[in-house]
Amino acid sequence: MTLDVPGRPRVVAVPGHTPGSVAFHLPAQGTVFTGDALVTHDGLVGLTGTGPQIIGPVFTHDTAQARTSLEALTSLDAGLMLPGHGDPLHGSVADAVAQARHTPS
Repeated sequence: MTLDVPGRPRVVAVPGHTPGSVAFHLPAQGTVFTGDALVTHDGLVGLTGTGPQIIGPVFTHDTAQARTSLEALTSLDAGLMLPGHGDPLHGSVADAVAQARHTPS
């Protein structure tokens, strides 16, 4: 679904952190707001500087679903990812997702 607001963000379902988690993709800007589906800092377990990851299980409704939902992000054409927690990521979304799948949570 594309929202009829400036920037025309596309809503991407990424359930797991919560059942209704979404990311917002702005194709014209090459940006995706990943929210808590893909973060670079988990304050509870202190994982920072390790790159993209899903947020820790204490804050995730369904960790297995959160990992599966990352697939919805892999095809997005964006060079900038803005997570819900932590520093922005520059580069391939598919590469970030691959790294997140292998980062312990």
